[in-house]
Amino acid sequence: MPEYKAPLREIKFVMDELLDMPSHYANIPAYADVATPDMVDAILAEGARFCEQELAPLNRVGDIEGCQRHEDGTVTTPTGFKEAYAKFVEGGWPSLAHDEEFGGQGLPESLGIVISELVGSSNWSWGMYPGLSHGAMNTIEQHGTDAHKATYLTRLVSGEWTGTMCLTEPHCGSDLGILKAKAEPNPDGSYAITGTKIFISAGDHDMADNIIHIVLARLPGAPAGTKGISLFIVPKVLPNEDGTLGDKNAVECGSLEHKMGIHGNSTCVMNFDGAQGWLIGPENKGLNCMFTFMNTARIGTALQGSSAMEASYQGALAYAKERLAMRSLTGAKAPEKAADPIIVHPDVRRMLLTQKALNEASRALVYFASQQNDIVKKAETEAERKSAEELLSFLTPIAKAFLTEAGCEATNLGMQVYGGHGYIAEWGMEQLVRDTRIATIYEGTTGIQALDLLGRKVLMTQGASLRTFTKIVHKFCKAESGNKALSKLIKPLMEVNKEWGDLTMKVGMGAMKNRDEVGAAAVDYLMYSGYIVLGYFWARMAKVAQDKLAAGTSEEAFYKAKLTTANFYFRRILPRTRMHAATMTAGAASLMDMAEEDFSFL
Repeated sequence: MPEYKAPLREIKFVMDELLDMPSHYANIPAYADVATPDMVDAILAEGARFCEQELAPLNRVGDIEGCQRHEDGTVTTPTGFKEAYAKFVEGGWPSLAHDEEFGGQGLPESLGIVISELVGSSNWSWGMYPGLSHGAMNTIEQHGTDAHKATYLTRLVSGEWTGTMCLTEPHCGSDLGILKAKAEPNPDGSYAITGTKIFISAGDHDMADNIIHIVLARLPGAPAGTKGISLFIVPKVLPNEDGTLGDKNAVECGSLEHKMGIHGNSTCVMNFDGAQGWLIGPENKGLNCMFTFMNTARIGTALQGSSAMEASYQGALAYAKERLAMRSLTGAKAPEKAADPIIVHPDVRRMLLTQKALNEASRALVYFASQQNDIVKKAETEAERKSAEELLSFLTPIAKAFLTEAGCEATNLGMQVYGGHGYIAEWGMEQLVRDTRIATIYEGTTGIQALDLLGRKVLMTQGASLRTFTKIVHKFCKAESGNKALSKLIKPLMEVNKEWGDLTMKVGMGAMKNRDEVGAAAVDYLMYSGYIVLGYFWARMAKVAQDKLAAGTSEEAFYKAKLTTANFYFRRILPRTRMHAATMTAGAASLMDMAEEDFSFL
């Protein structure tokens, strides 16, 4: 199993030098006094220690043992998971980025995301247990009553209880408009929730005293489709008026899913048999409220792609430096050894640099998105909050879908670097492939995210959402247009940024004649967009590195590596936009012309 080391230097580069988080925190009054540089450094150091020493050693354990469901419907987690969670709670980590009003520490969401990266890279399956709770907290904080907050939010913030999101049912995946779970009113104002939910991550476990399920269900007489869905809080154990735990609610894990990966997390079929629940938010507006949870989860899932890239790259790089195989094509590089380390071979370099380039830019995108989230939550003016929200809304489907697709590519490359050993479980690389594969599926598949980006975010706003980002790119390129040292980056970035708008118009014109054109173009459009977004961040990182080298630095090798990786990205990765430009404009006919009966002649 690769030994995970928290990449603190890389993290600090993005936080301090690229995004200037110290100034960002200082300019938001809510964070100015709490997120000081010394405090941030101390949190990162302690978070790194916890993840390296407590979580990383359990990653393989969780994969081998998995979770166990017992006859009474309870679930136990792999060896060490419960104990690690107790230390996590004792350290105050669940409360890090939540308001002091509810027992939180009042630190920025963007700092919480960095800790989530460390947790995800060291042990994603374990990290899903506290990770799902963040969405439940945000949903209750935004849409719950004062009573909900007093009863549930404070205990979720402390980590005493954990949370889930219960959307999907056996007959429906992303099409929540056809869900069947029902909510019948009780005389006391609560509701009896009945139905079955599937694929519920952390649905039951032994790590916390209570689990708070956020559940979608229909009220009697509710309109059909998505306009008739309401949202409910359904605890595993019913709390008494004084907050102590009372009777077990009528909800339990019916079975555990047998999965490709993330074995250490309990993915449950949850049965609600008249379970007592409480309405959260307005009747029939549950899906609107649930998007608070889902958007939180989508950024978290984007982080899974990024975290997996880091873990896989660390393992692949260490192996490539040690593994001996063949001689370099340009002559022996280690003549004293039987063969050269495989890192000397161009194809191994291709794989490592692809991992490195995608990984470092993905971190920049996730941190940038979380920076916008800070502004949405705590900026002083409505104008600032609205601007950041529009930008975050545009970037969320790109981050979720593109970074998880890139995570799958990077982990596959990491496994490939190992050759045959990569296919063997004890090395840990194939586990990363299996654990990461789900990320392109849950919280909305790549196709669903692509439709959201192209259909809802771009075309339905007549391109306004797209322009919020292309203007940022244009402004940067214009400012650096005279920078001859970066011309090989700035010029192609300017070209694709302009083409982005042209292609959007072309796809939009086609969609006016045939709406299938949107579905046919969507995934290629999203991937095209993702490569440009990462290209923008690589150009910015190269600018930072160039300035540092010009000023003189003791870390010359570090900054030169940034420039070299940026050059690799623009020469070898950004050209992928050419293929996606061609396929997104190829039209729907090549997909839709074949009759259903002609797909198979068996």
